[in-house]
Amino acid sequence: MAHDHHHHDTHGPAHEHGPAHEHGHGHTHDHADIDWAEMAPHLEAQAELYTPLYRQALAWLAREVTEPGLVVDVGSGPGVVSCLFAETFPGARVVAADGAGPLLERARARAGRLGFADRFGTLAGDLPGALSELDYPADLMWASQSLHHLPDQRGALAALGGHLAPGGTLAILEGGLPARFLPRDIGIGRPGLQARIRAAEEDAFAEMRADLPDSVAETEDWPAMLTAAGLKHTGTRSFLLDLPAPLSDAARAYVVTSLSRLRERIGDGLDADDLATLDRLLDPADEAGVHRRRDVFVLVAHTVYTAVRPA
Repeated sequence: MAHDHHHHDTHGPAHEHGPAHEHGHGHTHDHADIDWAEMAPHLEAQAELYTPLYRQALAWLAREVTEPGLVVDVGSGPGVVSCLFAETFPGARVVAADGAGPLLERARARAGRLGFADRFGTLAGDLPGALSELDYPADLMWASQSLHHLPDQRGALAALGGHLAPGGTLAILEGGLPARFLPRDIGIGRPGLQARIRAAEEDAFAEMRADLPDSVAETEDWPAMLTAAGLKHTGTRSFLLDLPAPLSDAARAYVVTSLSRLRERIGDGLDADDLATLDRLLDPADEAGVHRRRDVFVLVAHTVYTAVRPA
């Protein structure tokens, strides 16, 4: 899937990746010209911020999947979650697979720092095709916010399932609830700004999907898609990231980056008043901006679906 991962530009209510979704991977349409070495620190910081959510998801998976021998993180980005898998499953070999070489370099370095180097590998190339280079099938495969960048999502699920061992589990993170950063009434502009930004994002996401070469329209019913791909849907669970005000410097920087990317991506979908409000929010010198205001928070939910390849 060549994709761009995670890590997160909020796409679609059903496609959230905590905004700013260059999650970090190797694909795409509009991300073909991304400088991944430059993006890597941002992707890493975002994934680290989301670690409490990922830990909840992995604790749930650890109850569903017992002692996997091989775990593959499909669209791993800089490897923050790959290393959480290595921590969660101390007996497993973990492979971080991504289309962006600079991100995999960071993943290897991270695994080395954390003491996982002896059971951590990387796989570079367009996904899911590159998975044919795996030495043996995976017992657990994770794909976070990457499938919605692929033209044929159902076909991609079937391809991923083909690299699972019989009885192996595929876990996909897609959808949930979009990130919120601000109260409904922020004291400047018209109340409800984030809802209107979200509506513009929905339109931009639909356009992105429609513009993919050979795009296949699909009702976003992930259990049905998993079933159609020949897998048995086994669970659905959502996990919350709740960072209340006042935010840490790292969380505030994430909000600034997310809103800045949204300004670039969907600014022309907002009316002049909302655009002016967004520009004030992004002005470091403005007391009403997100750099300074005390009521900025991060609240987001991500949904994980699991399915098993029949034995």
